[in-house]
Amino acid sequence: MKKIVCVGNALVDILFRIDSDEVLKNLGLPKGSMQLVDLASSDELLRQLASLPKSIASGGAAGNTARGLGKLGVPVSYIGKVQEDEFGKLYKSDMEKHGVQPCLLHGNQPTGRAIALISPDSERTFATCLGAAVEITEDDLTAETLCDVSVLMIEGYLVFNHSLMLKAGETAKACGVKVALDMASYNVVEANRDFLDDYIKKYVDIVFANEEEALALTGKREEEALMAIAEVCEIAVVKLGSRGSLVKRNGKMYKVESLKANSVDTTGAGDLYAAGFLYGLQKGLSPDACGRAGSILAANVIEVVGTTMDELRWKEIVKRVEELG
Repeated sequence: MKKIVCVGNALVDILFRIDSDEVLKNLGLPKGSMQLVDLASSDELLRQLASLPKSIASGGAAGNTARGLGKLGVPVSYIGKVQEDEFGKLYKSDMEKHGVQPCLLHGNQPTGRAIALISPDSERTFATCLGAAVEITEDDLTAETLCDVSVLMIEGYLVFNHSLMLKAGETAKACGVKVALDMASYNVVEANRDFLDDYIKKYVDIVFANEEEALALTGKREEEALMAIAEVCEIAVVKLGSRGSLVKRNGKMYKVESLKANSVDTTGAGDLYAAGFLYGLQKGLSPDACGRAGSILAANVIEVVGTTMDELRWKEIVKRVEELG
């Protein structure tokens, strides 16, 4: 089986549960968004949130997808940039523990961190300090990187780095590797819509977007957004949260139901959905079965705080996705 390569911002997730959205207003963070902050602002946020319980784990959108793929037994590597500090060491060991081959490059700034604030309704809001992650450049991706690879999974947060995105797309196409792109966040899409429109048409085979991101990209909602995206790529996926997802491939649309879950934190739901979906593609499953695999992972991760699930839960997840075919 060829491997999947995921590339993204290597960030350590620092998760806080808040009891009211007033906390977000007081901190000046729009609910559900991802805001980029500098190191000083990140440190100040941590100071203001110090009284709240927290959990820490390796994260980043593509990193979460890579960890999910690793636990499903898919050969996968992850490319990102960290510093050799405490967070950088944690990131590497956590990736290896999840079956991922970490190709971590060394940066000069501290390892990036994403402060995630989890609202009572399970929605999450991010204040992200990229740190060393922002130092990844187009020179860090080569044809050798994509040797014997089936899919290059790119997280949408990298869209601010146009030169890296273009190098990734060009190299993948030259190597016959499919490109999958997760839209990341609606405000990221809004800020880069023109670039994304052109990029998807030229380079992307698989697009993952939630309903807000799909709206930001196309100006359309749900099925109409799916149709618009599917016109310019091989596989379009629009995730609808508790209402499931829509998938279109080869002119046919599939409606995939979500699974019942006790949602406590939506962090990583889309990332793990992508892991399940890509697992299905690697196994040659039908588009709707790929969507169901994604739903299984997403339904499980929202039942825990953060994106780290215990071995018992993963054993059940693997059993269920293997039963799909």
